[in-house]
Amino acid sequence: MTSTRLNEELGIEAFFKCENLQKAGAFKARGATNAVMNLDDDAAARGGATQSSANPGAALAYAAAARGIPCAVVMPDDALAIKVAAVRGYGAEIVLCTRTQREAVCRKETDERGMTLIHPFEDSRVIAGQGTVALELLDQVERLDLVIAPVGGGGLLSGTALTVSSLAPGTPVWGAEPEAVDDAHRSLESGTLQPAPKNPSSWGDGLLTGLGKKPFAILKSCGVRIVTVDEQAMLQAAWTLARRLKLIVEPSGATVLAALRRQSDAWRGKRVGAILSGGNTDFRWIKSLLDS
Repeated sequence: MTSTRLNEELGIEAFFKCENLQKAGAFKARGATNAVMNLDDDAAARGGATQSSANPGAALAYAAAARGIPCAVVMPDDALAIKVAAVRGYGAEIVLCTRTQREAVCRKETDERGMTLIHPFEDSRVIAGQGTVALELLDQVERLDLVIAPVGGGGLLSGTALTVSSLAPGTPVWGAEPEAVDDAHRSLESGTLQPAPKNPSSWGDGLLTGLGKKPFAILKSCGVRIVTVDEQAMLQAAWTLARRLKLIVEPSGATVLAALRRQSDAWRGKRVGAILSGGNTDFRWIKSLLDS
């Protein structure tokens, strides 16, 4: 989608890839589906599992339901109700625990039940699936000068970087990240994978996960750079997308518009592909925006 008004404001031509309209409400459905459909019959019969507080759980539940196999999703007991409901709605079994126990509980579930762990961003099949977002974007829009996507664990951004570097070599790829969770920015600036902030607080709840080892290696090799944005800019961007494009985009996905605004002078005159990663939100952020 495009917006003449936003193009005038930003001084660029922005082409928004609307993964907020994707199955399960986010791009995650692509990677999860690719991983599930590539399981052999024996592994598929035992099912797949993941740990997630946000969109990856719903995506795996959707993919497992599409193939008709068991699915277990380990979620923190403070996960947003809308995201718990989405996972349950696709028929997955939900296992609740504290945030710090997620990895251990997920490992216990896979070990005891023989399920295949499908990691949200450390799985090559998942990264390949996420890369189809950029594959479609490059097919739909010619002559992009750069592509930008949100970054949390890095599955979407690394898949995007691999696709763009292959099909449109020389086209820069950027990531957009909340300042409160800036480990991808620090990692790529330093050249060494940096730890995620402890107990970060951000409305970009889908981006609270630290950058993964496999995505980091891909992003580093592809020369990806990161723009960080503050909370107010992220919420203002989500509100703008709702008003101008009539799109429901969660704050995590709106980081790309916030980044375009921050970089408007540097990117003036460019044709930019911007990936809106998801639309799963309970709208609590609107009150925070209106109260500020």
